[in-house]
Order: sequence, then C-alpha cells, then structure tokens
Amino acid sequence: MFALTEEQQSLVEAARTAAQDILAPTVKEDDERELYRKELFQKLGAAGLCGVQTSEAYGGLGLGYVEYTLVLEEIAKVAPAYAVSVAVSGLPQVILALYGNEAQKQRWMPGLAAGELLGGFALSEPGSGSDAASLRTTARREGDFYVLDGTKFWITHGGYADIYVVMGRTGGPGASGVSAFLVPGDTPGLSFGKKEEKMGLRASPTVEMILEGARIPAENLLDREGAGFRVAMSALDSGRITIGATSVGIAQAALDVAASYACTRKQFDTPIIDFQGVGFMLADMACKVETSRLLVHKAAWLKDQGMVFSHIAAMAKCVSTDAAMAVTTDAVQVLGGYGYTREYPVERMMRDAKVMQIVEGTNQVQRVVIARHMRRTHGG
Repeated sequence: MFALTEEQQSLVEAARTAAQDILAPTVKEDDERELYRKELFQKLGAAGLCGVQTSEAYGGLGLGYVEYTLVLEEIAKVAPAYAVSVAVSGLPQVILALYGNEAQKQRWMPGLAAGELLGGFALSEPGSGSDAASLRTTARREGDFYVLDGTKFWITHGGYADIYVVMGRTGGPGASGVSAFLVPGDTPGLSFGKKEEKMGLRASPTVEMILEGARIPAENLLDREGAGFRVAMSALDSGRITIGATSVGIAQAALDVAASYACTRKQFDTPIIDFQGVGFMLADMACKVETSRLLVHKAAWLKDQGMVFSHIAAMAKCVSTDAAMAVTTDAVQVLGGYGYTREYPVERMMRDAKVMQIVEGTNQVQRVVIARHMRRTHGG
C-alpha cells in the first residue's frame, strides 16, 4: 500500500487530532506518575477509534486491519501507552468475532467497540510465558458454571477492564487441554495483586491477576473446550500487527523530534544535520521507519484478504520493534545531553520502545516462528 484512500486519510487525520486533543496534554505527567486514565480511553472510543476493525453490525467502523494500523500509529506518536490500551481492548473483539457465539457478540462487542467497555487478555503465568501451552490455571466444570483457579502475570488493564479473555486448563497437559473464557471484571473470586513498576509504558497498568474459585457461567466458554490455545495463538498473530503499528508510531515520533532538533541546533554556525555523523544517522533512522511501516501494512493487508499472514506478522513485529528501539536510542544520541533529560520526550520514547521487543512473544520467539515457516516451505 503506497497511497492512502480519501477515507483512510480522513481516518488518519481524525486519529491524529483526537490523540493530540485527548492524550497530549497529560502524557508527561501520566508517565511520571504511572497514571492510567480510563476516561481518556473512553474519549478515544467516543471518537470512533476503539472499534476500527469490528463489524458495523456490532458497533464498529467495519474497516480492516490496514486502517487499524493507521489509527494505532497516530495514537502511538503521542501516547504509546494508549495505543497499547486500544490494541489490548481490541483483542477480545478479534477473538469474539472469530470464536464467539451470537449471544456473546451481542453482549460484549458493542460496548468494547464504542470504548464504553475496556477489554483485557490473560494468558501468561509466573511459569508460562513463551511456553503458553504449559499454563497451570485450572477451569473445572461444576454444573452450569466453570470455576477458575490460578495466577496470571503481565495483565494489561488488570483491575480496570470490564471483560477479560482468560485461558485456563480444562483437560490434560499441553495445548489440547487449554480453553478460553470470558471473565467479567466484577466476577467474585477475581482479584488483582502486584502492579509492576516498569521502565516504560508507565501509564499502562500491568498487574497480577488472581483467580480463587472464580465462578463464571458455562456460557462464557469461547468456542469449545480444548480450543483455547488456538484462540490465544490467533489473537497473538493479530496482536503482533498492532504492536508493530505501535512501534512504527513510536519510531516516527522519535525521528520527527530528532530531525527537527538537528535542523535547528547549530555547532560551528552549521545545523548539525549537515554533519555527516548526524545526517547519516538520521537517514538510517528514516529507512528503518519506512521499511517497518511497509512490513506492518503488508501483514495487515494479508490479514484483511484472508490470506496466510502469521509469518509476515512475526516479521513485522520483529523488524518494527527492533527498529523502534534503534531509532529511539539514536534519537537520544542526536539530542546529546538534552536527549538524556526529561525536557525532551525521546528518553521516554526509548523506554517505551524497549518493551515492544518483549510483548506478544519476544523477538527471539518471532524468529522461531519465521524459521519454522521457512522449514515448512523449503524443507521439502
């Protein structure tokens, strides 16, 4: 995709304006105070930005993942924590669209798409990160209910979300024993523990989830027993595209700050961008941003076409997040001493970029996914 349609351009402009008006005024304060403002997320929803990819039949805009990535990039340029918030709340919508029954869709999707409800996703556990199939949270059937027991880690929106997609074990060991459930935020037996003190994305709450005899109706099972691992993996495939788009937004914002600074900052009566040491650095940063954006858009386009996209999503996530880390680090370098201070935003951008290489599967895991695809296609 090399040019935006008029509809896409209008969407980008709307997202840019909303991000500036809603998020920009408190970005610095929220980072310093580690403060998440749910009301800001709700305002993004009122602006039509929380259900871009969701069908109009369920309250969304009915657009594709390409448009979704465009919106997330604009939000991430201003406040990556809220781009992640929109993306994470989008995961239950993606999951419901693929695996939910009509009653589940009607109950939850309109509120999520409107930003009136906040969504969460709970897969990781203390001993189960990249090895998701080894999770130990249990879900046992008791009549018309399931009872969930266990602990989940790294839960974005923990304690804030209205509905979580939670993975629990209903069967034996391995992937085939995992099921997926819709767990409302006010479920008795659901509580939240430690809030993580993080390097970056400090305005995005990451919290421990505790399930102690949490009873949910059996009708909250997604798809069928044993389908949970497939549900989780398909969500992660889609989530890697959104993390890629968020990373592109972070990198673009850092590049913009660094390039503007280099054009105005003078040494020896010359703008520092005219010195090759700086100019070439900025050129390399621009190349990383553009290549990342194109790969993210390709992954999104493949998904929109109903084509195989998992390996390209892994590439997009891997390339864009590595690029975001490199570009933000170089932006700090371009600004010199100022880049290391909180007077300029590039130090925050660098901190925010780092976690992108870790979430939705570490970049080492992405390389495993890519290599396995190559093994299947080239191994004969």
